[in-house]
Amino acid sequence: MNSELETLGKQARAAARWLAQRNGEQKNRALHILAETIMEHEPDILGANDEDVEGVQKGNPPEHRLARLTLTPQGLERIAESVLHIARLPEPVGEDLESRVLPNGLRISKRRIPIGVIGVIYENRPAVTVELAALCLKSGNAAILHGGPETHRTNRVFAGLVTAACTRAGLPEHAVQLAASADRSLLLDMLRGKSFLDLIIVRGSADLRRLVEEYATVPVISNDAGVCHIYVDAKADPDKVTPILLDAKARQPHAHNAMNTLLIHQAVAEYLLPPVARAFAQEGIEMRCGPRALSILQGFQGVTAAEPDDFDTEFRAAVAAVKVVSTLEEALEHIYAHSTRHTEAIITEDYRAAMRFVNAIASSAVLVNASTRFNNGHELGLGVEAAISTRPLHARGPLGLKELTTCKWVILGDGQVKA
Repeated sequence: MNSELETLGKQARAAARWLAQRNGEQKNRALHILAETIMEHEPDILGANDEDVEGVQKGNPPEHRLARLTLTPQGLERIAESVLHIARLPEPVGEDLESRVLPNGLRISKRRIPIGVIGVIYENRPAVTVELAALCLKSGNAAILHGGPETHRTNRVFAGLVTAACTRAGLPEHAVQLAASADRSLLLDMLRGKSFLDLIIVRGSADLRRLVEEYATVPVISNDAGVCHIYVDAKADPDKVTPILLDAKARQPHAHNAMNTLLIHQAVAEYLLPPVARAFAQEGIEMRCGPRALSILQGFQGVTAAEPDDFDTEFRAAVAAVKVVSTLEEALEHIYAHSTRHTEAIITEDYRAAMRFVNAIASSAVLVNASTRFNNGHELGLGVEAAISTRPLHARGPLGLKELTTCKWVILGDGQVKA
């Protein structure tokens, strides 16, 4: 095993034991200090970030990747506010989830506790250094961070501020540690580090997620891909359709919770698709249409014929696949076949259709008459999320503080024995 990682792991284990036994006051103090120092060190952070961006720009990266890498003064304010929001959230550790007294007199309770040591592997977004540090600290977990080489300067500045905030608040200096090396061998050792990591959270590209799936022996939660659908029902309110679709596709087309596929009922397709196409054209959104949608929108700006793979693609760009369906059931069958179980939405005024959709879909979030972009930790009141998971275990959807905890049974007796 990598010697650096072995040292980080031992230090993290010791810090995790300490954090698990402390109340929220010190942790909240550390978060307040961190938020203050982020703003105080704005020149240092932005200077390091400028160097990172300059290095990445030489490789002509995609626009969405550069956007995730780049920090601004306004962006730093949002990061600091997210840390303060986490500090304001209720303390998750120590909460009794259930309790009862058994017939034999044993008093039992199920209590929320930290997971332990969490490894975070991420690319491009230096804000993750702060966001995951804050979430781990508040939930009582120690963290080992492994950022990508493209952001190593910014990550180092942020990690230094986190360590300083912990020290000033009386928390262990090794509560959150950034791996000094961003090379692949250390990453692979982390994936096999069951002796000192209890969970790994992955935030990054499909290539990174595939690497993790192949080599990890530690339990993994990843920020999964989102082939997200919106179905416009036969009884959709026309005034709601275009605003919802624009928000879901045009505002942040590179986001995992952006709409990728629009399904629309044949009863309203000829009426509703043309205004949607005009609005999408103004935003520069390409519509890749199935045969029935293409026949309605032939000649509209930005409209092309869909390829079969388009309905399985997370575009992360100003592109949407479009298909006309005959029934709600056909829409559901399409989603079953093509969804990554991230986020799906229905636009309808028919309550029975809405509930049929909600009950039939097993994605991490299902919305009625709202944009898919609401599947987000901040929008759901969780603060920033550690990831948005589509896996059935251990948690689904945006992972906030409670999702970064586990539980133990506490059993209080008075001499009982099991015969």
